[in-house]
Amino acid sequence: MSALDVDRLTTVIEDFNTIFIRLPSVRRLNFSALSVLHTLDRNGPLRLTALLATEQLKQPALTSLVAKLEQDGLLQRDPDPTDGRASLLSLTADGRQLVHSRHANRVAELTALVDRLTPAERAVLAGSIDVLHRLTELAEDPR
Repeated sequence: MSALDVDRLTTVIEDFNTIFIRLPSVRRLNFSALSVLHTLDRNGPLRLTALLATEQLKQPALTSLVAKLEQDGLLQRDPDPTDGRASLLSLTADGRQLVHSRHANRVAELTALVDRLTPAERAVLAGSIDVLHRLTELAEDPR
């Protein structure tokens, strides 16, 4: 078995991400806005401080972005039941619809690309799903 070329893997992932994030979508938003929406969709209501830990933005920029997304009707603030001074941010129905529509659109676009692979290439890709998921889990582990 050959050694894993992590440098090449990194380049391939970067190139794939560049293509993937640019797949046609139902609504164009900047990467930071999409990241916040996807984080709230996956993790449920969060405080702004919890979002700061996941997003690569400084507090003033994130506060401004959250205000814009709230103004656009994509997220809402509700009182934190454990601390009346704090708010929890969550997606509105429109925000959830946007995230789910983008996901469905990407599934369709990626399916069209995957269909162009050979059966052997599709099998390799299928075998990679669990490994990529595991890498994501490891990256989220604070160790």
